[in-house]
Amino acid sequence: MRVMLRAHLDTQVSNEALKNGQLQKVVEKMMEDLKPEAAYFGPSEGGRSCTFVFDMQDSSRMPSIAEPFFDQLGAKIEIQPVMNGEDLKKGLAALK
Repeated sequence: MRVMLRAHLDTQVSNEALKNGQLQKVVEKMMEDLKPEAAYFGPSEGGRSCTFVFDMQDSSRMPSIAEPFFDQLGAKIEIQPVMNGEDLKKGLAALK
């Protein structure tokens, strides 16, 4: 299932993680593990954030995906199912 993960990083914790190299390590590991179809980084809600869109084939992966953000970056995260345009078209066609 295609999902979107949005992480809002704690500023104090991510400042320290940036200084000691942990921020880069977490992001690189997520990119390697998730193999996202899209990844975005920028400010949101007054702080750092990142957004990944990827295929999560098994919901039991949630803890291993979320914990590095919680533990190492003090993040608040959201994971939600999403569709691209093709998925939406297919879903709407099924309503007929």
